[in-house]
Amino acid sequence: SLIVHVCSVETMMVCVQMLAAAAALVTSADAFALNGLPANGGRIVNPGWAAAAASTTRHGGSRSDATTTTTTMALSSTTELLSLELEKPLGMILEEIEEGEPMGVKIEELSEAGSAYASEHRDRLVGLKVARVMGEDVTAVSFDDVMEKIIDAPSPVSIDLEVEAEGSEAEEGEESAEEEPAEEEPVSFDLGTPVTITVIQDGQETPVQAKVGDNLRKTLLENKIELYKGLKKKLGNCGGVGQCTYCAIDFVEGEGWLERSEYEDGRLGKFPTARLACMNNIMGPATIRVQ
Repeated sequence: SLIVHVCSVETMMVCVQMLAAAAALVTSADAFALNGLPANGGRIVNPGWAAAAASTTRHGGSRSDATTTTTTMALSSTTELLSLELEKPLGMILEEIEEGEPMGVKIEELSEAGSAYASEHRDRLVGLKVARVMGEDVTAVSFDDVMEKIIDAPSPVSIDLEVEAEGSEAEEGEESAEEEPAEEEPVSFDLGTPVTITVIQDGQETPVQAKVGDNLRKTLLENKIELYKGLKKKLGNCGGVGQCTYCAIDFVEGEGWLERSEYEDGRLGKFPTARLACMNNIMGPATIRVQ
């Protein structure tokens, strides 16, 4: 339990300093309970409020919680520093960049009661990484070290945040657009266009002249290409209605042809390049293999 002593005006600052020292020993969950804030993974993530007892003085019940200075400085071609000077309490809820690793902290959310929320930049603060506190680099230190620097800092606190440089997204988009090759439009042939179907059978290539739109099975039979070799295929020929699968050919390559149908996928699943001649109308020049 906490025992609160009533201090005289002369000893007020001594009491405040004692409370600050005690607050530094309180666990993160207790700190949230004292400040009426939700816990975030058992971590103290509101350094502005945790530091209030140590660094904020009150006069007549009033305090300043507005930003005093805002500047922007280029850090690299894609990153800038947004510099803020904020009165305590800051009202920033911070979180580690990588849990348990000394990689600094980022702003998880803002409390309406803090000076950060009163900043003109509040809409862009959430998600930004804290780069410096009072001029000291904190990008590669632990969560506790960042907390300590903020708590020890006088009010107003100078905080630099990493932001993406203006125009960098557009530049990256332009670069990626230049790097990506333009998608080739699919080739298509008008109905009735003369094309050549090259048939490979028994090690020989036979060119067959056809037109776009003609049925492949019918075209092959008319050009004396033997689709049904053997007695089984001859007797089992379904007449071109897609039932026997004996007119299947191996589709080697083609131009202007669409993917085979779902029906063919189901009937010829073990042969990914096979097609049923009776189920395909010619769409362009092609090379096929017939057993």
